Amino acid sequence: MKRVEFVSDRLSYIVLRGLWHNIFVVNVHAPSEEKSDESKESFYEELEQVFDHFPKYHTKTLLGDFNAKVGRENIFKPTIGQDSNDNGVRLVNFATSKNLVVKSTMFPQRNIHK
Repeated sequence: MKRVEFVSDRLSYIVLRGLWHNIFVVNVHAPSEEKSDESKESFYEELEQVFDHFPKYHTKTLLGDFNAKVGRENIFKPTIGQDSNDNGVRLVNFATSKNLVVKSTMFPQRNIHK
């Protein structure tokens, strides 16, 4: 059985109930780099509330457009793949606080695609 919840115009989620465990999928559209810090903080607070609402044993996946550029700074190496912007730092901080990995940065890309 599937149930889709719309939290706001920038965040929605679905819980896929399985026989042995549930899968929690969140789709996001984060504020762009030029938006205010208050807007960005509000988005990440909302995301954290939704993320923490579900038990730890759920399989959790975050998808969508975080409007972030994450880089290869040494302090973030366990979490990300180089050249971060403000949104990238916010995303990395969220990911590390929730013990997540930003997978789209794990695979090398050609310079033409960066």
